[in-house]
Amino acid sequence: MSSAVQAGSQPQPRGGQRVALFVTCLVDLFRPSVGFAAVKLLEQAGFSVAVPEAQTCCGQPAYNSGDRANAQAIARNTIAAFEGYDYVVAPSGSCGGMLRCHYPELLAGDPQWGPRAQALAARCYELTQFLVEVAKLETLEAEFKARVTYHDSCSSLREMNVKAQPRALLGKVKNLQISELAETEACCGFGGTFCVKFPDISNSMVERKTADIVASGADTLLAGDLGCLMNIAGKLKRQGSTVKVRHVAEVLAGMTDNAAIGEAE
Repeated sequence: MSSAVQAGSQPQPRGGQRVALFVTCLVDLFRPSVGFAAVKLLEQAGFSVAVPEAQTCCGQPAYNSGDRANAQAIARNTIAAFEGYDYVVAPSGSCGGMLRCHYPELLAGDPQWGPRAQALAARCYELTQFLVEVAKLETLEAEFKARVTYHDSCSSLREMNVKAQPRALLGKVKNLQISELAETEACCGFGGTFCVKFPDISNSMVERKTADIVASGADTLLAGDLGCLMNIAGKLKRQGSTVKVRHVAEVLAGMTDNAAIGEAE
């Protein structure tokens, strides 16, 4: 993992509790601003934030492709990198779901690593989930004058139980209006390697998603998973749509001066 995202620490963190940020590959390589936004939000909530340098991919591509040996090796590296922290937070329900839901199953037969996987899973949260359920964040300093709509990614919704949390936080952003999608829980068609293995099905799914986004009347699409956002942004751009695409963390942190996802940087 590169040093694109680095965090300082609060002088007096809440109760001495430390949060480790799981940056994710896509954030690290394509959208570092999401990582910086996550750090800002966590520090505003009163936590000391660290970004372990030993972290790499969560292992999801290998896991989803049936390569259990490499997935297990990556899981062990991740577990070791994040031990010693009170919480592990990811600005991605997909990666968070891998750590929380799949690591314990992946290492269940390992007497040494199985319990450590369970311990990591118990400390792992998606970003908006952590801010609402653990940090109990009451106020935000952000302002975003726009009508937005929100896409519930499959992993965030079904593995991390994230739905109300981002909406609760967006309700605290000044001048922001939310217009819900008719099918907000429908998959965008990305699915990691799914879009490569089944491109025609994937394209049909994202076309349905972009039609829903346009019909919502929103000028900005938000979500908590960068894979979904990049997939949808690409389709919107090819269709000539003016809808902008952003990670929810950027809006919550008030860090929207950079180009939207899919636009020229």
